[in-house]
Amino acid sequence: MDKFYYFMVIFLGITIALCMLRVIKGPTRGDRIIGINIISTKTIVIIVTVSFLLKESYFIDVVLVYALIAFIGSFAVAREIGGGKEDD
Repeated sequence: MDKFYYFMVIFLGITIALCMLRVIKGPTRGDRIIGINIISTKTIVIIVTVSFLLKESYFIDVVLVYALIAFIGSFAVAREIGGGKEDD
């Protein structure tokens, strides 16, 4: 079963590289933002998989913090693109 997880990590690494091409080439700003969000999500999955393979639970804390930072970053970028004005 460990071979499956190793293959999964390698496959996700390859797809992250493909998403990075979309971030670099992406014709619109939205494509780039979606590409960065996909990369952060796949990174979270890789860290959880490595945590499972190494049988270390402290990586889960790292994943939670990384997910929160990714969400706040995505929210801030979306707000900036959308205009970012609040109603008083």
